[in-house]
Amino acid sequence: QVQLVESGGGLVQAEGSLRLSCAASGRTFSRYGMGWFRQAPGKTREFVAAISWSGSLTYYSDSVRGRFTISRDNAKNTLYLQMGSLKPEDTAVYYCAARTDYGSDYRYTTSYDYWGQGTQVTVSS
Repeated sequence: QVQLVESGGGLVQAEGSLRLSCAASGRTFSRYGMGWFRQAPGKTREFVAAISWSGSLTYYSDSVRGRFTISRDNAKNTLYLQMGSLKPEDTAVYYCAARTDYGSDYRYTTSYDYWGQGTQVTVSS
């Protein structure tokens, strides 16, 4: 089992940058595929980015590709999301999540076993 705690959210102007962190408890962090999702008010939770257990493979939604970068430091049990060129439509609560089934589709919330509590990102125009 793993517990996830996000941090780094806040208020930023359009075109600005933020880095989100997700601290994981336990000694098995490196065994999990990790992902970032977001949920805006009145909308369903959507996939943002995912990374393999080793960090060698990364995946992005079309809406953030080229602006966001997902990474992980297994020695520090931490997942990151570097966000740049932020837009007002990026405003949402951002969640990190962990999955154990590498065969599952990383784009779907149902593929993930553990979730953090979320951190708010607000982008002003």
